[in-house]
Amino acid sequence: MTVFSGLGMPYAADIMNFVIITALLSAGNSGLFSCGGMLFSLADEGHAPKAFRRVTRRGIPLIALGVSMVGGLASLLSSVMAAETVYLVLVSIAGFAAVGVWMSIVASHFFHRRAFVRDGGYVTTLPYRAPFFPFVPLLAFAICLISLIGQAIDPNQVVALAFGLAFVAGCYLYFRLRYGAGKTGPRTAVDHSSTIEESEVF
Repeated sequence: MTVFSGLGMPYAADIMNFVIITALLSAGNSGLFSCGGMLFSLADEGHAPKAFRRVTRRGIPLIALGVSMVGGLASLLSSVMAAETVYLVLVSIAGFAAVGVWMSIVASHFFHRRAFVRDGGYVTTLPYRAPFFPFVPLLAFAICLISLIGQAIDPNQVVALAFGLAFVAGCYLYFRLRYGAGKTGPRTAVDHSSTIEESEVF
């Protein structure tokens, strides 16, 4: 914005504010879509209330979407009313998740491909064959691990690591106690006839 003003561009502040607001709305829309889809998937696998599986005639999971919107609004309010407590915890977990999710993706790819070949599968039949396997996934995992170590060293980010690890441990412990070791939990078939009208929810 300062550069645009220095170049004499009129309404530089308004233009930049428009760009920033548009980017925020896009990110919010993406997050809302992902959260609603995640609740729908969890319910489909039996790990969340079945109500989240219900969709409209157009295939929109409105209940899951509505709950996601409520959670988003609560997070927004926490950034104003509890910025140093609740909001800090939420942001810390999200920051840790960004690294943790990629570590799980890389690890899943590494172990899945090894098991696939061990069980008699042929790499040439895979839709995507990662180049330089297994060096690339190992390198990616190592880089993510270095990032976590960096969070532990940085006093401004160590809280993200602490809250993130506690959150993941809590989720794992709950799943293990409820379903037991070596189990994936209940799995239910998708009932495409389970639809609702928009007016039934909002």
